[in-house]
Amino acid sequence: MSDDIIVEAKDGEAPAKPKGGKKKLMIIIGAAVLVLGGGGGGAAFFLMGSDKPAAKTAEGEDGEAEAEAEAEAEGGDEKGGKDGKGGAYLDVPPLVVNLRSADGAARFLKVHIVLVPGSASTVEKLQGKLPLLIDAYQPFLRELRPEDLNGSGAVYRVKEELLVRATQTLGPNQVKDVLIQDLVQQ
Repeated sequence: MSDDIIVEAKDGEAPAKPKGGKKKLMIIIGAAVLVLGGGGGGAAFFLMGSDKPAAKTAEGEDGEAEAEAEAEAEGGDEKGGKDGKGGAYLDVPPLVVNLRSADGAARFLKVHIVLVPGSASTVEKLQGKLPLLIDAYQPFLRELRPEDLNGSGAVYRVKEELLVRATQTLGPNQVKDVLIQDLVQQ
C-alpha cells in the first residue's frame, strides 16, 4: 500500500480534495450552454426568419423574383397574367407511338406533354395549331429507339427536341417550353 496517498488532517479540518474535478465540470457546463444556445439561436433564425431576405439572397440581392411574383399577382405582367399569354398551359392529349427496335419486337412509347405558350401566342392560338404540332412530333417519336430513352438525360433530350420541332412548325416565340408529364416505354 505504498501507492496510496495519505493525507493527514489538521485539527478540525477535512482532508484536502484534488481541485481538477471542479475545473472540468465548469468547462463541460460552459460547452453545453454554448451548444444549446447555438442550436436554439439557429432554430429561431430558420423558423422565425422572414421569407423576403431569403428570396433576395437566392436571386442575387436584386429582388427580381419578388418583382415578378408581385406582377403576376396583379395580373399586369408582360410575361403573362390576365391576358392569357403566360399564365395558362395547353394540355396535349397523350401520344402513343411504336418505337423502332433492332430485334423487331413490338415496343410502345406513351408521351403526355403540356405546352407553355410563348410571348407571341395564347392557349387558343396553340389549340388551333395543335394538329400541325402533333403531326411534327409523330415522325420524331416513331424514330426513337428504346436505348435512346435510357438514363436521366433522355427526358431532357426528348424535351429539347420537342421544343425545337414546335418552334420549327409554329414559328419563334409561339411555344416557350414543353413540359413532359408522362413518358412511359413498354
